[in-house]
Amino acid sequence: MDKKWWTLLAVCTGTFMLLLDVTIVIVAQPAIQSGLHASFTDVQWVLDAYALTLASLLLTSGVLADRYGRKRLFQIGLVIFTLGSLLCGVAQDPLMLILSRSGQGVGGAIMFATSLALLGNSFRGRDRGVAFGVWGAITGVATALGPVLGGVITTDWSWRGIFLVNVPIGVLAVALTAWRVEESKSPHPTPPDWAGFALLTTGLVSLVYGLIRAGENSWSDTGVIICLAAAAAALAGFIAAERRVAHPMFDLSLLRTPTFAGASIAAFAMNGSLYAVLLWLVLYLQDILGYSAQDAGLRLAIISGAQFVTAAIAGRFSEHVPARWLIGPGLVLVGVGLIIMGGLTGGSNWTHLIPGFIVSGLGGGMVNPPLASTAIGVVPPQKAGMASGVNTTFRQIGIAAGIAGLGSIFTAALQHHLTYASSVASSAPRIVTMVRQGQVGQLLASLPPARRGEVAVAIKAAFAAGLNDLLYVTAAIALVGGVCALLLIRRKDFVSRAEPQAAPAGDPGAGAEGVSQVRSA
Repeated sequence: MDKKWWTLLAVCTGTFMLLLDVTIVIVAQPAIQSGLHASFTDVQWVLDAYALTLASLLLTSGVLADRYGRKRLFQIGLVIFTLGSLLCGVAQDPLMLILSRSGQGVGGAIMFATSLALLGNSFRGRDRGVAFGVWGAITGVATALGPVLGGVITTDWSWRGIFLVNVPIGVLAVALTAWRVEESKSPHPTPPDWAGFALLTTGLVSLVYGLIRAGENSWSDTGVIICLAAAAAALAGFIAAERRVAHPMFDLSLLRTPTFAGASIAAFAMNGSLYAVLLWLVLYLQDILGYSAQDAGLRLAIISGAQFVTAAIAGRFSEHVPARWLIGPGLVLVGVGLIIMGGLTGGSNWTHLIPGFIVSGLGGGMVNPPLASTAIGVVPPQKAGMASGVNTTFRQIGIAAGIAGLGSIFTAALQHHLTYASSVASSAPRIVTMVRQGQVGQLLASLPPARRGEVAVAIKAAFAAGLNDLLYVTAAIALVGGVCALLLIRRKDFVSRAEPQAAPAGDPGAGAEGVSQVRSA
């Protein structure tokens, strides 16, 4: 087999692992919480640590790959990701798991930032279109299979299995990369923007920590105020630094192009709505309705199935249908689906969620295929790598900030609804703590038999009411994102590319513009 096809296999293997770990962990959260005696805050950090390191390192990793070699950086990313997976699988406490997840995110960022640049260097002509098509299909399958595989592995083996399964695959990918992948570098690499990297990372971590801490304590907590203020200062410093540095990691002038700004808002809205609220849907299915991780994952597969349907259609028609009429209506459908999921009560069954699962999944499938190509379609070829990286970064910031912010909203809503339930009002703070720690079963078992029924009813009703609040908030995010996409994404902003372009070096979405002439919007 030609060496370039081995390169495709290695790149797709690494990409499959890193994207699978975005969603595979979600259905295992209750098991992780129970197995490590973790708090709800720990659960949020297990998800956010991965997303934050991806968001922070993505653009910098691409620049380093340009300078030191894409194959070398891809191998380093694979090794770090595989070691991080091993440490996650043997974690003995929540802190070790969170730090190991950060390690996974570091490796994942490096792999994602170099994957398409490796393909762009190896493939030419029609084969390049095939390679990018296969890579795109793998990314969709990985994200969709996450909840199902996570549920099966957690139920039939252990939550540790969702991490340990990466180890042999990672070792194989490292060996394959060393054996068959060719090295490549940029002839004119730019220096890393370390100031921008430090300020962006500080700002994002401070923001997410402040939002999560607000859920634990309150918005008036001194630590929360300090964190949010530090986040605002660091992000403002990042903006100022990017305007002055000769080679910024994020060229802020890109946002002056309405279509690029619209695609960035859509990326944030997509991940900050449906994907962020998945955690609470899983907790509802498992902790409140009593389903196993496998059963919860299979129910969430309805969303994945609906995404496949419209993703295939959107991919086929994206060359002919303006991007705004895929991304905008898609996000609107996501918002409508989330609204349909709302209206849960203490007596609701999971079947109440099915129509909303289908509608939101159909919407998500319309958004994802054209989103990355829209971001890179409005910039000159030399900036395509940065444009795609920025779009992916907005996605990760959306899910990280979304999970943190929704956690604060949910805690306040749960406290409010339990306080106004006369049967449990006096015990509301303790119940909130037990629910956040995933100890609903232990709480009910500790009560006198005569009280268990009324407390269980109150918890189910309060959880449903709190989940309703989250569904409506995320619906608003998706709807606003859809409207912005419709208003901002414009035909005239797209750059015509009559000939395929080489994949921009070190790009997490590079070369996608070279598959074919970019369609008009």
